[in-house]
Amino acid sequence: MFQLRQRIACAAVVAVTLGACRPADDYAAPGRGDAAADASRGGRADPSVLRAATFNTHLFFDPTCDSGHCGAGDFEQAPSPQAFAGKAAALAQAVRGFAADVVALQEIETQTSLAALAAHLQDLYPTVVLGETGQPGSIDVAVLGAGALLEVRRHRDQPLMRPDGTATYFARELLEVHMQVKGRHVVLFAAHFRSKVSDDPGRRLAEAQAARVLILSTAKEFPDAVVLLGGDLNDTPGSPPLAALEGAPELLRVAKDRPLASIATYTWNGQAQAIDHLFLALTSSGAYVPASAAAVHDSSGRQGPAGSDHAALLADFAIR
Repeated sequence: MFQLRQRIACAAVVAVTLGACRPADDYAAPGRGDAAADASRGGRADPSVLRAATFNTHLFFDPTCDSGHCGAGDFEQAPSPQAFAGKAAALAQAVRGFAADVVALQEIETQTSLAALAAHLQDLYPTVVLGETGQPGSIDVAVLGAGALLEVRRHRDQPLMRPDGTATYFARELLEVHMQVKGRHVVLFAAHFRSKVSDDPGRRLAEAQAARVLILSTAKEFPDAVVLLGGDLNDTPGSPPLAALEGAPELLRVAKDRPLASIATYTWNGQAQAIDHLFLALTSSGAYVPASAAAVHDSSGRQGPAGSDHAALLADFAIR
């Protein structure tokens, strides 16, 4: 089923300085459960709790113009080295504030972008993996992990089928990263489904259907692992793609027990929406901590951390 398997040697686990893991000043997550609040004060010290986060960084381009079109109004931008370094530092501060053990990132352009971010977080995340599509000016997914890297699997070359029978593929890489975190085998799938710009809802549904199969296959292959999906899925609960994922009884959308006001990650036409999601494979060795899912905004509560147009979504999992 897997088209590409890349075995990577394990990396040494970097000791974590717990004092550096306190939430940043712009950490604003209303209505968080007691378990999550405790974890945010030092959750990475608790070997029985795993925190996951997903965060769309918003067009984190590097200073090189790969497409040849980086002017005003063009999609790709080529920031100055100073602006690039400033955004990397701001994003790193935000990620540090999540106090997460594993992080799925979206809209990372290149390895240069990811390396600039990761350089500020070396004390926390020895695992740093990019899901590069290789297209000029692409916005890709990545994974950060507070443990040793075990294996990377990539799925973008897997053929998908829309409801009308036409063929397609994942809009970005569906990145599957295996790590050893807190003595547990943890698998994080990082996703960024097709956006609604020039919408192709059939493709987004096909992505969700294929992701469901892949996640459950990995959970079956590694029954002792904690298997998670995190990403900007570009759709809301009740939509066909989310229904395709939630329709599998072995998959839990962890924020479903929280009110929209607490887990909304995006605003469209003035309406708050939940389009960034975390899922847990229930056949794995982790259990969602009830009421721990929460969106993280900046201090104003009106946008995401570090100037992103997305809030981050966090959740805690009890490791069994």
